[in-house]
Amino acid sequence: MDVGLVLSLSVAGVALGVIEGIKPGPLLTMVIRETLSGGLRAGVWTAAAPIFTDGPLIIVSLLAASWISTRPSILIVISILGAAYLLKMGLECFSIEPPSSDLAEVDVSDSFKRGVLTNLLNPNVYIFWFLIGGPLMASVADEEPLAPVAYAVTFLVSIIIVKSIIALAFDRTRGNLSRRSYSIMLSLCGVAMIFFAIGFTYQAYDLYQAL
Repeated sequence: MDVGLVLSLSVAGVALGVIEGIKPGPLLTMVIRETLSGGLRAGVWTAAAPIFTDGPLIIVSLLAASWISTRPSILIVISILGAAYLLKMGLECFSIEPPSSDLAEVDVSDSFKRGVLTNLLNPNVYIFWFLIGGPLMASVADEEPLAPVAYAVTFLVSIIIVKSIIALAFDRTRGNLSRRSYSIMLSLCGVAMIFFAIGFTYQAYDLYQAL
């Protein structure tokens, strides 16, 4: 086993996981949204979405990295679906009521489902794995089979931990928020989601123009 190569890919996985974890995007916005509306458990469940969305993509991207890069029509469809879903969720942010004082009874399964769906319809996830993560793992797979596994595991663990910490920060702060402040923060999440929807639509149009 090439320990040096495994360690280097692990470091790369942690670094990219932290960057992707704190980088503003649809999933992070959804984590904040679910934390504010359903509590810490809802936010953490949403943050765990990459396990079930990125996991299969990691395997597929190793096999299809070069193929997907020559077929932008697939990303166009994903972009349009993602834009529609984010627009719907963004508009809902303007009508969400403050959470009840008893969050123990909140059903977090819907939060997890929304997190998974948000990530599945985020074209940037596919772009990342098919154009960045996949080729990176493929480049060392023959030399050291464990290196891609180390990269994938450290990336997923890092991105989930970072987003969960952000959820914790918002959960702790929420108790000190007035109803007005709460509504403002959720409205900002809604605006962010709408802007992401616009960005996805533009990305689909840009890809269409390049066909």
